[in-house]
Amino acid sequence: MLSAVARYQKLLSSALARYFPRTTAYLRAEREAAQPRQPARKPAKKKTAGGKAGKRQQKADNPGPAGIYPAARLKVDDAQVQAMRQRVAEAVRAGLIGAPSDEQWAMILCRAPLTRIFAGAGSGKSSTLVLRVVFMLCHLHIDPARLTVISFTNASCAELRERLQRLLDFWRYPHDTRQCVRTFHSAMATLAKEELGNPRWFEQLDEPGEEPDNPLAGGRLRPAQQRLLKQAYQSAYAADARFRSLVHRLLRLPAPQEPPQGKPKAPLDACKLAGEFAAQPLFELLHSQAGFAESLGLRLDRLDIKALDCGARERDFIEAMQLFHGHFDALLQRQGLMSFNGAFQRLSERLQRDGGKPGQALLALGHLLIDEFQDISPQILQWLQAVHRALARHGETLSLMAIGDDWQSIYGWRGSSPELFIEFDRHFPSKGRGKSTTLLLSTNYRSVEAVIRDGERVLAGVARKQDKTSIAHKAMQPGDHGVKLIQRFELASGMPRLLADIGAQCAHVATRANADRTAVLLLSRRNEPLQQIRAQLDKQLPVKTMTIHRAKGLQAEVAIILDDCLPAEPHPLRNALYAHCGFFAGSYDQAMQDEALRLAYVAITRGVSRVLWYTRKAQGATRSLQGG
Repeated sequence: MLSAVARYQKLLSSALARYFPRTTAYLRAEREAAQPRQPARKPAKKKTAGGKAGKRQQKADNPGPAGIYPAARLKVDDAQVQAMRQRVAEAVRAGLIGAPSDEQWAMILCRAPLTRIFAGAGSGKSSTLVLRVVFMLCHLHIDPARLTVISFTNASCAELRERLQRLLDFWRYPHDTRQCVRTFHSAMATLAKEELGNPRWFEQLDEPGEEPDNPLAGGRLRPAQQRLLKQAYQSAYAADARFRSLVHRLLRLPAPQEPPQGKPKAPLDACKLAGEFAAQPLFELLHSQAGFAESLGLRLDRLDIKALDCGARERDFIEAMQLFHGHFDALLQRQGLMSFNGAFQRLSERLQRDGGKPGQALLALGHLLIDEFQDISPQILQWLQAVHRALARHGETLSLMAIGDDWQSIYGWRGSSPELFIEFDRHFPSKGRGKSTTLLLSTNYRSVEAVIRDGERVLAGVARKQDKTSIAHKAMQPGDHGVKLIQRFELASGMPRLLADIGAQCAHVATRANADRTAVLLLSRRNEPLQQIRAQLDKQLPVKTMTIHRAKGLQAEVAIILDDCLPAEPHPLRNALYAHCGFFAGSYDQAMQDEALRLAYVAITRGVSRVLWYTRKAQGATRSLQGG
């Protein structure tokens, strides 16, 4: 038990670390980044008695996969650090960047080969990431052909490339940033050219020639994709009596005539699956749920339906999904096409067993810096593991820096989970007893204190999260406030009031000193209410309207939210797949409950000095804000 003095010292230490991070935790991290780690002492060998029994005990004492990342630090000397600091100071004076904080310097200069960065909302992670890349290329002299920055979408990649190119030009470092900043899917597609014969992509049927983008950034299926899915659906229906029977059961139609007279025509009725927002054509629903299963790292052709914990209707759906997917995959092969999911899967398996010399596309992934890491899926995690294990077998130098914020993970409906980021060391092990270096970017340069605290309030109900407290950099001005809740709001009857409020907020921002360029950001989970508002909104007002998912990374002086952020209804099919994949501690339903709260946090933290939330009643995320 701690003595009174020891307890006081512990409380004082934690308080200092919380409220003065730049003079405690981050100076420690920076000192560690500038000093070599002392070599670990080799444990003395112990003799074990019992022959095979002793070997079994040794195996039991060393569970888990073999380490991937070296314990040795990246080689950095004082001259390199000093040169970087001096050049950054020159870039600050030239107006290219802002001066990095102590916690940002800890990330820029970090010497660990395996690093996890918890970067809170508005923490300046993009500018810090760019400076980290500059340090690696210009001062550590990392071969640019062996370094890749991964960002989430083509749009975010374009922004990062522009920032990085501007700084590399200032450093007089000749390099085309298009070669090193990519999405996961673009990096995978480049590797597929080397390993899988340069396939054409199902996801790009109506947009050939464009750089592969994250499908999360896209909308509905395009006509060419729908035609191919219908063709696979019809093929399965015509060829397989079992598939016909399952289709009729799922659509609640009378049993099909067997044997059919002539070529049977597949019904194109919509199917409602428990947990989905709306009914969809069955062929689209089979495809989307198959994609979700693949994103969890599951092989559909190896899925044992009997091992799944779900009801009869879900079992029927999964069996139909397997049969449909087999015909879909065969059709892709006949047409020389491949899906992104299929390529991730095949590359992972190929890299695990192939001992051939790595090509340039694989070597380019040796040093990885990954943004928005909280939004990766088990499938991409498996691919990353396979890539770095393959390079490690060939003695290549590796490093991985994962930057993200579990509080802003909002793509669980596509298979992503912040658990993979929270359990980072389990999935990306170091050699020996080493672990990743964990740093925190906790200063919020975007929002005022009241907005930050209301954002944190909605996260109180999240089951699993990294504990952290954001520090407000901006001082509050008169009239600033956190979330103002407007209840009993119906868009149909409340449109005139909403339009007047938007105009009033724009007028307020016009009088504010140093206001954000975007006065109002109007947010909702769904496009439909935004479309209705846009139709009546004054086009001259400095207002942007977008879904919360698309607004991630953006900001405005005032955020206006139209949503309850309620979780979806229970999804027994996805619960079964979630449990079966083995990556997660909780259910899919629990993950969606948490995600509804994180989505509210993302929406709130888009606002700089004010947030207004219009809702029918205080429920879900807004319940925690009632009375605030």
